[in-house]
Amino acid sequence: MQLAGKRALVMGLGVHGGGTGVARFLALQGADVTVTDLRGPDDLRASLDALAGLPIRFVLGEHRDDDFRRAEIVVRNPAVPPNSRYLQIARAAGATIEMEMTIFFRLCPGPILGVTGTKGKTTTTLLLGAMLREQFPDTVIAGNLRISALEQLPTITATTPVVLELSSFALEGLGEAGLSPKIACITTIAPDHLDRHGTMEAYILAKEQIWRHQRPGDAVALNADSPIIRAMAVVEQRPDDVVWFASAAHPALAHAGRAAFWQGDELVWRDHRGERHVICTRDDVQLRGTHNLGNIAAATAAACSFGVAPDHIRRAVQTFPGIEHRLELVRELDGVRYVNDTAATAPEAAIAALRAFDDPIVLIAGGADKQLPFDDLAREIAGRVKAVVLVDGTATPKLQRALRLVDPSVDVCGPFDDFERAVIAARHIAAPGDIVLLSPGCASFGMFRNEFHRGEAFRRIVESFT
Repeated sequence: MQLAGKRALVMGLGVHGGGTGVARFLALQGADVTVTDLRGPDDLRASLDALAGLPIRFVLGEHRDDDFRRAEIVVRNPAVPPNSRYLQIARAAGATIEMEMTIFFRLCPGPILGVTGTKGKTTTTLLLGAMLREQFPDTVIAGNLRISALEQLPTITATTPVVLELSSFALEGLGEAGLSPKIACITTIAPDHLDRHGTMEAYILAKEQIWRHQRPGDAVALNADSPIIRAMAVVEQRPDDVVWFASAAHPALAHAGRAAFWQGDELVWRDHRGERHVICTRDDVQLRGTHNLGNIAAATAAACSFGVAPDHIRRAVQTFPGIEHRLELVRELDGVRYVNDTAATAPEAAIAALRAFDDPIVLIAGGADKQLPFDDLAREIAGRVKAVVLVDGTATPKLQRALRLVDPSVDVCGPFDDFERAVIAARHIAAPGDIVLLSPGCASFGMFRNEFHRGEAFRRIVESFT
């Protein structure tokens, strides 16, 4: 891509690092960079400080039509919908619409492995990266992890593997550009982000972009446990390029080719010749929850497809401790364990968290609405939790109604419009042997900048307890 001298407009600076990464990259490539964001400088202070000293013009608190008319390249933040009026103005004026990921895919010289899914994608991405680093120490891990992929480009050669977490928003842009990774992996698909995509069909279509534009010789790892994923037409179109994975020996695997699956306490890899290799056992796994067995199988399927040796995969599984904000044990106090699972921003993820524990649970849930149903989560709560403490938000009334319909006797506390009061209330309810679990099943907007801000607040509050 020719970027030097181009009038480049970054739409949406954001607070996760992607906007700052792409703005810095464009400026260092010699582009004439303008950054525009509807938020003001106070909300974006950390991102603005990260760009201090660079020749970048900022338009904050508004978008200006003229900025989009004069731009030759517009790089939209993943949160910006593709049908934005401002993008229409830019297209009409002849601008090229890009995203950080489309630019990265065009410029990256190394092979790309991409992971997506409603839940499990972060754990799978980081575990897959750990597996590759056992064999290829220079492996780069980036994407939807608050790590700018573009800023890693100087370290990437033609033989450097790149493992990316890809959101449905990023995949929309990659689909428009006709770009897919060499190795793709879809962990799970369940309702999520329907406030953005509108329908479940549109959400599934966005996820499918991770493999729709692959080339001959590429591969996609698919979850045999998921009826939605099993139904994807890719299996009929390119059966030789599909690699299955599952948390158990699923019937769908009986006549499949390559597959990674748990058989009893062993993780088995079946190669293209039909030969079986035991990768590891459950005793090698540090991660909690059956859902993480599926994540391990997913990462194994992708790693084996890329040619990573079983011994390297086993070592990565044995040493992988898990990641912050996902079933993260913050501390144990007075016999009560406090677990941070703030990344559970959809009901399906909260259900998986509840199933990861056998001890009594005081659940902290609720938050911002993504137009998702709560019936299944309400049933899980009714059957598993000691009490639920609700945090105020646009989705919380829906969860309350679902709980009342399922079981009016569920012990519900709140909702609280103050997060610290909610956590303190959970502490008062919990008894020795209980778990206070932050697994909201909802987004965090309104009360927090994002789910990580929520998790950090939970950690700070819990660590202050005496």
